[in-house]
Amino acid sequence: MTTDNQNAALYFVDRHATGPASARAAFVEGFGAGREITYGALAEETGRVAGMLARHGLRQEDRAAVLVLDQIEFPLIFWGCLKAGVVPVALNTLLGTDVYDLILTDCRARALFVSHELLPVVQPLLAGHPHIEKIFVIGGETPDGMLDFASELAGSDRREAIPVSADECAFWLYSSGSTGQPKGVRHLHGNLKATSDTYGAQVLGIEPGDRIFSAAKLFFAYGLGNGMTFPMAVGATTILFNGRPTPDSMAEVMERTKPTIFCGVPTLYAAMVHKMQAEGRVPDAPLRRCISAGEALPEEVGKGWAILWGVDIIDGVGSTELLHIFLSNTPDDVVYGTSGRAVPGYEVRLVDEAGQDVAPGEVGELIVRGASAAESYWNQRQKSRATFEGHWTRTGDKYVQREDGRFVYCGRTDDMFKVSGIWVSPFEVEQALISHSAVLEAAVVPRRDDEGLEKPAAYVVLKDGVGAEGVAEALKAHVQRHIGKWKYPRWIEFVDDLPKTATGKIQRFKLREGA
Repeated sequence: MTTDNQNAALYFVDRHATGPASARAAFVEGFGAGREITYGALAEETGRVAGMLARHGLRQEDRAAVLVLDQIEFPLIFWGCLKAGVVPVALNTLLGTDVYDLILTDCRARALFVSHELLPVVQPLLAGHPHIEKIFVIGGETPDGMLDFASELAGSDRREAIPVSADECAFWLYSSGSTGQPKGVRHLHGNLKATSDTYGAQVLGIEPGDRIFSAAKLFFAYGLGNGMTFPMAVGATTILFNGRPTPDSMAEVMERTKPTIFCGVPTLYAAMVHKMQAEGRVPDAPLRRCISAGEALPEEVGKGWAILWGVDIIDGVGSTELLHIFLSNTPDDVVYGTSGRAVPGYEVRLVDEAGQDVAPGEVGELIVRGASAAESYWNQRQKSRATFEGHWTRTGDKYVQREDGRFVYCGRTDDMFKVSGIWVSPFEVEQALISHSAVLEAAVVPRRDDEGLEKPAAYVVLKDGVGAEGVAEALKAHVQRHIGKWKYPRWIEFVDDLPKTATGKIQRFKLREGA
């Protein structure tokens, strides 16, 4: 290993090929037969992936789309691509055919890796695709014209990681699309270590003996850090799960695999708390850390979890553009209802529409400076310029900074609206609604009344067994008592579920369209 080669695969994979971590499980599948792969074997197999890519004519800076479930093949492909200098484009596994067509055309990937379970969704668009030349299928039967990943890997020689600088493009992620169409976010080799050196080491405090289980999937930034960057930085073990994260499936995996760190999103935590409270028991797992991101964690959910487990949820804020969490509570300083303070290594500011700092207690847009910021959006120059301003990255999140320095989430820039000339935070109203014993989830958007003035409208998911009769008026009164008479929702609609991205973010723009 040469000192001038800053290929991220050398630090996260090959560094553990010898020494105490070499025989330790890097990844364990928490489903099926429970396959495992050690760090030593991971170094060998990712080298074979690099050799396989070269054998099939993929060159440095070519792109490879990765439509792969959370299974051992995902890290093999991701790190193998980095070793080869090929740029993996991790794709959300929950999209529809038309969206995959849009993304594959946009990123111009020459190769596609796909889990056989997902092949039916993309197969209709692959025949005659203008860019994709090679399709590697993982598991199951391989259709004619496609390649069996396992066979191709077995027939490939190992290659060492090619030399790159920390500033070279390493991988792409597509933003989750909470406000519209996804954008291709380009990250560098150096960005990965930047997150493990900051949040992973200084907030999460992950250790070699930890077993980390992330309900958030590897295909987006939060899950990528949880399930690969942080554990691999210290030689810890990741538990993979290829199914849908539900309270039942999470409990089952926890019981079977005994994680010490759990990473979830607020909507999942809320559902798990509700289930555990109803059943009067928690899974048998030795959790010492729990973290949350994706959206701000409601205070009631955090407190409920802490009572059940005796372990706090460390709530933080991150983004695809910054790769992971840059604003967070810490294990010894959790204040529910806040997003904590800046993670060591990051600077944050709150600014107004003119880019000037706002006074303490005033609402402003959060902007961030840190070494993990993405290079740009692919093929979207104007959006890149609007988001990446020199050293600073605009998050699109509105916050207030308290006198003690902690930040309180108010909502997305596009979600904020004024009532009687005063800004209303949808999240504040949602938290008030969720604090009612009948409510599981809530989303608030503006709706115009008969006079054309905007007022809050709420979409509410009730807990199991709760009837809707009389609840709407009770919720309106509840919100007035908690946060003020003028902020209460004038309309309340009861729904079975809320539209969300794969990361668990509520897609309020879809609710606004129907308001």
